[in-house]
Amino acid sequence: MTILFIKAALLALIQGLAEFLPISSSGHLVLVQELFALEEPEVFFDLILHLGTLTAVVYFYRTEVLGMIFELKHLFSPATLVVSYRTRPLFRLGVMIVIGSIPTAAIGYFFEDTLTNMFSSIRTVGIDLFITAGFLLIAFFFKDSKIKTELEFPAYLALAIGLIQGLAIAPGLSRSGLTISLAIILGCDRILAARYSFLLSIPAILGGLLLKLPSASQSVFPANVTLVGFALAAIFGYLALRILNNILVQDRFYVFAPWCVLMGLLAIYLSYFPL
Repeated sequence: MTILFIKAALLALIQGLAEFLPISSSGHLVLVQELFALEEPEVFFDLILHLGTLTAVVYFYRTEVLGMIFELKHLFSPATLVVSYRTRPLFRLGVMIVIGSIPTAAIGYFFEDTLTNMFSSIRTVGIDLFITAGFLLIAFFFKDSKIKTELEFPAYLALAIGLIQGLAIAPGLSRSGLTISLAIILGCDRILAARYSFLLSIPAILGGLLLKLPSASQSVFPANVTLVGFALAAIFGYLALRILNNILVQDRFYVFAPWCVLMGLLAIYLSYFPL
């Protein structure tokens, strides 16, 4: 039982922190499996951990989530639809979430297995971590924010972010790192970029849960261990969001690049000299 608790806590820590920090939770999972000879988390327990991080992001952005749900009523008012899009920030943000979710859903549905299998070798994970580091470093040099509010958020940016979020299915490519960096590079304010990125992750995570649910079987983890895993993933996920938000306010998003490089080097080393 103690070993199960330790394993559950370790997996929850990785999922909770690395899901939102720009270091790739899937890439770190591959590394931890290699270093500690852990098996890949069973589907059911993995779903529980993702449900924990989903809870964290919904709670962290609860004001925006509730506001966008309330704003849905404007979809049923064709006469004022265009005016609402131009004047109501949360309504426009909700529309951008829908637009951004389209390429993510298409890539996830048709290419998830291909991307996961193609890039799940530990050597390629290392290369993908270098790519993540590159995005973080490049974004640091883009200081001119032309898109400062939700009402200035264009559809092309939502599509671009949704596309790169879909590609970040590949282990080692950080979803938050790539989406936030790309938004900054294309002229979006850092905090708005993070807000959009994490709100966009909600339908992505939920869609992933629904796709994996049919393949989930009874867990080897007891109910109390599973509950601990859920709680820890939610707590660590919330802390990661707080940490990342503070770092973005200070314009220090690049600080995660050295860690990605270090883990990338470790992954490539392990690909040549396995333990």
